[in-house]
Formats: sequence, structure tokens, C-alpha cells
Amino acid sequence: MKNILFLFALLLMTACAKSELVDYTTKNNEDILSYIESHDLNAQKSSSGLYYVINEPGDGIQPSANNNVTVAYKGYFLNGTVFDQSDADGVSFNLQQVIKGWTEGITYFKEGGSGILLVPAHLGYGNNNYNGIPGGSVLIFDVKLISVNQ
Repeated sequence: MKNILFLFALLLMTACAKSELVDYTTKNNEDILSYIESHDLNAQKSSSGLYYVINEPGDGIQPSANNNVTVAYKGYFLNGTVFDQSDADGVSFNLQQVIKGWTEGITYFKEGGSGILLVPAHLGYGNNNYNGIPGGSVLIFDVKLISVNQ
């Protein structure tokens, strides 16, 4: 009987663990493509699954994934609800200290450049809830690269 209970508990834990680790890749991609179409965006897709729109490429220094940068941004969900934003002066940080979608996406701009990053969950917070952002969420950011801080 102990072995049956142990096996049942093991199966239950395995099932629970699998239900927590949902692969949102396909659904996120469909949702992003729908958003791009409905907002008539000219977006590019990178090999990682990040979509980005370059409204203004900028004409200054182009950062690498290890640089410190200052970026003004607004972050929102597909439904338009804003979850975070900076002021016009922006926020400074190292690109290794942010979500993968930003580490990659900001490098597509030069100083003075602006555009949109459409970040699937696997390049954002994954399955984890984070500060009011539900796990599995697509994150959209309007960004302006103010400076690359050498």
C-alpha cells in the first residue's frame, strides 16, 4: 500500500509540475502576429522569436548586449494596459540586467533610435508571475534609446 501511495504522490507531483511549465511559444507567436496585423506594423522577427519595429534607427552609437544604456520606454500588454513606464529622461541599466527581449532588442537601435519590441514570454518572464505581469504574457515596449553609456 505504501508503494501505491508513493507512486500516486509521485504521479501527482509530476502532473502538477508539468501543468506549471506551459510552453507559450506558439500561442504568443499567434498573438503577436495578430497584434502586428491589427496595428499595421512593419515588424521583423529575430531567430529568438523577438519581433521588433524600428520607427527611427538613430544615428549614434549602437550598443552591444553588454553595454550600459539609457532608455525611455512604456511597457504594456496586448490589450493596451500599461504595466510600467519611465519618464522622458529614461532609465539607465546594463543590458545584462534586464529581460532577454531587451538584451537583444535594444541592440537593434542606435542612439536616438526608437521603435517597438514585441516580447514573447520566453524572452520576458516565462511562466512566472512578476510584479503584476502574469506568467506567459506577451510584453510590448515602446522604446527610445537615449544613450549608450561608455
